[in-house]
Amino acid sequence: MPAFDSSTARTRLRLTRRGRIVLTGIAALPLAVGVLIGVLSSGGAVAGIDDGRAAVAFETIEVGAGDTLWAIAESIAPSADPRDVIYEIMRLNGLDDAVVQPGQRLVLPAG
Repeated sequence: MPAFDSSTARTRLRLTRRGRIVLTGIAALPLAVGVLIGVLSSGGAVAGIDDGRAAVAFETIEVGAGDTLWAIAESIAPSADPRDVIYEIMRLNGLDDAVVQPGQRLVLPAG
């Protein structure tokens, strides 16, 4: 039985240029597939936000002395529930509470 002796040289794995290209391609394949899936699945976000609804218009007012959000809500939408209109005004203007000051400018939903 032949024995391996320590005098034989060990050879290293050598890759040819073509082998390195193939190995790099195989390693990069999951990344390329991930990018492709990301690009294809983001098509809806790139298409726009036209959902068939009419564009919303806004108007701006300046709060007068003695004005309240309740009075403003009743004046711009007399047939709607003032609480809903007040909520919308607060949301549009980033208000934490329903207290307004004279001279303050508010964005109101038109209509």
